[in-house]
Amino acid sequence: MSETLRHTPLFSLHENYGAKMVPFAGYAMPLQYADGIMAEHQHTRAHAGLFDVSHMGQVALHPIDGDMDRVALALERVVPVDVLGLKPGRQRYGFLTNDAGGILDDLMIVNMETWFLVVVNAACKARDIALMQRALSSECTVQPLEDRALLALQGPQAVTALERLMPDVVSMKFMDAKTGQLDGAEVIVTRSGYTGEDGFEISVPATAAERIAEALLAQAEVKPIGLGARDSLRLEAGLCLYGSDLDETTTPVEGALEWAIQKARRSGGARAGGFPGADLVLAQLEHGASRRRVGLLAEGRAPVRHGAALFADSEGGASIGVVTSGAFGPTLQAPVAMGYVETGYMLAGTKIFAELRGRRIPVTVAAMPFVPPGFKR
Repeated sequence: MSETLRHTPLFSLHENYGAKMVPFAGYAMPLQYADGIMAEHQHTRAHAGLFDVSHMGQVALHPIDGDMDRVALALERVVPVDVLGLKPGRQRYGFLTNDAGGILDDLMIVNMETWFLVVVNAACKARDIALMQRALSSECTVQPLEDRALLALQGPQAVTALERLMPDVVSMKFMDAKTGQLDGAEVIVTRSGYTGEDGFEISVPATAAERIAEALLAQAEVKPIGLGARDSLRLEAGLCLYGSDLDETTTPVEGALEWAIQKARRSGGARAGGFPGADLVLAQLEHGASRRRVGLLAEGRAPVRHGAALFADSEGGASIGVVTSGAFGPTLQAPVAMGYVETGYMLAGTKIFAELRGRRIPVTVAAMPFVPPGFKR
């Protein structure tokens, strides 16, 4: 593996647990451990899995004059999300857009009461930070938190495991955030994640990351999980992977993410528009887009993968779309995929065809998520 890859604070732990390391977004990351992707996926669905997501960017936005509302309104200049309405101790999913309404990155915004924590994707973090520094510097400081690591504890028994070390997490609801002590370190905990399961994301000091990870792995319910199972879990949950399912050419409406644009930011809302690409995105919210992200279930056992063309018929005709993510779903015991199709083919139950190794196989447009979510509402 290239020596130029960056290491997270848990690199040695991954090696000690026998991980197969692979390059991902400029980092050396664990693809899987000895049990394998299938077993890691099933363990997370049934118990609790610990993921290293320290490669993602954590950014602090501190108000220059102490006015959180002023920072919230500034953030609304770059995201189509109701940041002003985000209460202390809560977080919200959102995205940065460009002037064409395309998604530059998807992210999480956490109201920490006196500052905002923004979590962005690893591959985009340098550009995101530069964008926020240009756009927000008159209202707040934009500080990358390079001295922190990020762990994700996911699965129906995640709360049981974490409660032994941090008892007050049991009262948290989905998308709640709080600070506290975990194994002697000051941490930020959110009840969220990207597997569709109940669970927590835990921002910890980098110097304490390995110690805290070992404390979590010492719980009977918890095993280390790699990128392979992370991908199959998020796919079964119908969650987008930036760079595959979303990119700069994809609008929020095309990506079926309009649920993340709250009423206040839509036409007729208290603070409608005002973000890059607003004219196009608001028009698509009202009139629809020409293509749409959908779930896909293929016949047989072979998955259809990223890049596979989609067609209306078994032979001939122009492509009507493309697969953006595809894998075998260990929970469903069947291939699952998502992709974009012309809107005339977007309804659940529509029969179309995907190109697989030079032939077309039947696939059915399906509602997502493929596996019911386990969030603690």
